[in-house]
Amino acid sequence: MNALERLARTIEARRTADPDSSWTAALLAKGPEKCAEKFGEEAVEAIIEAVRGDRARLTSEAADVLFHLLVMLAARDVPLADVLAELARREGVSGVAEKAARR
Repeated sequence: MNALERLARTIEARRTADPDSSWTAALLAKGPEKCAEKFGEEAVEAIIEAVRGDRARLTSEAADVLFHLLVMLAARDVPLADVLAELARREGVSGVAEKAARR
């Protein structure tokens, strides 16, 4: 199991934790919309650091983005395994071809 899979399991376990003692539980308790909003905020922060070119800050913000992506997925009951399966399905497929197939 890799770090993302362990993190996804931890997030799932925190779903039933006391929101007063767990940031993850508190965020999930606020609902999917708030989880999506927080993910968006973190994504913008990562973009800013990418533009600035600060590798250490970008690394930190990227970790925040991944965490909040997993929380957002959990809020909508989308398992990480489903996302990984979709990535595997796309593996080896040209991005141009994959995008054209969506139409």
